[in-house]
Amino acid sequence: MSGFTPASSTPVFVHRSRRGAELVLLIIALAVGIGAYVAVGLGVEGKIPVDIVGYGTWLVLLLVAAHIGVRLMAPYADPVLLPLVAMLNGVGLAVIHRLDLSRPAAENADFAGQQLTWMTLGVVLFLVTLFLVPDHRMLQRFTYTAGFAAVVMLILPMLPFIGNEINGARIWIRLGPVSFQPGEVAKVLLVICFAGYLAVHRDALALAGRRFAGIDLPRARDLGPLLMMWAISLAILVLQRDLGSSLLFYGLFVVTLYVATERKGWIVVGGLLFAGGVFAAISLFSHVRVRVLTWLNPFDYYPEAVNGTSSEQLVQGLFGMAWGGMIGRGFGSGEPWRIPYANSDFIIPAIGEELGLTAILALLLCYGLIVERGLRTAIVARDDFGKLLSVGLATSIALQTFVVVGGVTGLIPLTGLTTPFLSYGGSSLVANWVIVALLLRVSDQSRRPLPTAPSDEDLAAEETQIVKLDKGALNR
Repeated sequence: MSGFTPASSTPVFVHRSRRGAELVLLIIALAVGIGAYVAVGLGVEGKIPVDIVGYGTWLVLLLVAAHIGVRLMAPYADPVLLPLVAMLNGVGLAVIHRLDLSRPAAENADFAGQQLTWMTLGVVLFLVTLFLVPDHRMLQRFTYTAGFAAVVMLILPMLPFIGNEINGARIWIRLGPVSFQPGEVAKVLLVICFAGYLAVHRDALALAGRRFAGIDLPRARDLGPLLMMWAISLAILVLQRDLGSSLLFYGLFVVTLYVATERKGWIVVGGLLFAGGVFAAISLFSHVRVRVLTWLNPFDYYPEAVNGTSSEQLVQGLFGMAWGGMIGRGFGSGEPWRIPYANSDFIIPAIGEELGLTAILALLLCYGLIVERGLRTAIVARDDFGKLLSVGLATSIALQTFVVVGGVTGLIPLTGLTTPFLSYGGSSLVANWVIVALLLRVSDQSRRPLPTAPSDEDLAAEETQIVKLDKGALNR
């Protein structure tokens, strides 16, 4: 198929670059982020933070660099995604700083400073991704390589010497002074693998099968990829004790599979397989059973632990959000430090206590807009791989946000995931910045005007050129 569109008199809608709109939205996002940092200082210490100039300048430089990078390397990219991410990241830094100030001075905690360092690395990798991936379609060549690399990443925490268990979950590796979570990298690689595989095999998975009870079910021999992802997700749940990643990876594959084939049968089969696996895990493994019991009856395990099982984290989070009410207590007026790991897994309850339900809904609206812009990118994408890649990337952010917010509010059992762009955690933050870069790359390719073929009038106006061959040069 030619890459040119025929000349036509019918007007064609052409997206504008909209980099000016992105800059205006970035200024608003910076005002929110830096304003929140100032509000933390005023609320907790009664004065503007002494490092506000250095902090604000560094934040401005990072986001201006990201904006210039997008302007140069992806000029037609979606103008809303980067400002939304910048605002979430800025609010997260302010809340983490507020929790740092609540710790005893002897602890000398500076998680906000470390998070700013991780954000710097995330922005650098954001720019590197835009530079190294000028066209998202080149990633389809690495479908199986990405899948193999993702499996290796998931196995790494189980290896001796480098694998590291923290808070009961073995999902970390330590290389010298640096530790990170390979599952966050595997998440991006799996999205590329799913999109590349389904873009090629979608017809076979969508058309073959039998109809039962009004639902088109797939053939048994087509269940291989689904069974493999089911086995991997159960292995993560049992061996690494990571319910969040298990749910995220499996849900990501089933959603992408459904979008590729438009068959409800995959949702039915995938849901039944996952429900069966979870039921078996609850029956056979105590750590999974404890998660479910503390979810169903949290107050039975609070304030005193029962047989070593405590639901203090969940109950303190619920108390905090209830205390915050609609508009919160204000920065410095609450006690969010009572919630264990409030700056990472439970940052949503910490925000709910001091800024209220209104702030939580505003943040969820931002996540909803990010997912909506990702799905909008999938709709306008011009190739199957781009559509599935955008759906997968947007779904990863949606699922991660759902399992975290659902866990801290008691909707589903607690997981070990972090809230994208808000929570303290370098691996998650860096991986999500790369996800945004890939979404912007697909949207740039999708919104970029197509080259047009010359019209008949232009061809007619072209003068015929007579080229005289140099016979002497030909003989030489």
